[in-house]
Amino acid sequence: MILTRNEIIQTLKHSNCTVKFTKVNGEVREMPCTLQEGVVPAYERKTPVKEAKEPTDVLSVWCLDKQAWRSFRVSSVQEVRINFGA
Repeated sequence: MILTRNEIIQTLKHSNCTVKFTKVNGEVREMPCTLQEGVVPAYERKTPVKEAKEPTDVLSVWCLDKQAWRSFRVSSVQEVRINFGA
């Protein structure tokens, strides 16, 4: 089953997940990540945000093993697993 960008975002807002995707260099990566409020750190932007005219294929998430923001292309996602108990 292929998830849409919005479905992936909603899942990550409610759970810690492992997202399996293909990196630009062809390597497959499994990344534990989330968008849960209270887990991701507060972010202060020093420059104004420019709204995109169209949704982008790139999704930024909080990577749980690196404790840093990382991103992946939604079109490269192979699987999204919810990490129960995490």
